[in-house]
Amino acid sequence: MVKATWNGAVLAEADNTVVVEGNHYFPRNAIRSEFFKPSETTSICPWKGTANYHSIVVAGAENRDAAWYYAEPKAAAAEIKDRVAFWKGVEIS
Repeated sequence: MVKATWNGAVLAEADNTVVVEGNHYFPRNAIRSEFFKPSETTSICPWKGTANYHSIVVAGAENRDAAWYYAEPKAAAAEIKDRVAFWKGVEIS
């Protein structure tokens, strides 16, 4: 079982993550949505497509743009569609 935690809260837990470039992508239905706040931030990866972000809010603390996903990944990254990955201090164990 792979777990994503930040600020003492479990953000996501799954036994079927997909690892791409060292990042665990969790199925969307494995995240605890009450900790996620939509962000306007986007970035572009040449082979995965456009990433969208969420900020994480736990116990009043915000970790801005700490989760990302590809709503419409390019064909080469189709396996991460409907999956969320983390960075910025989110611990993966």
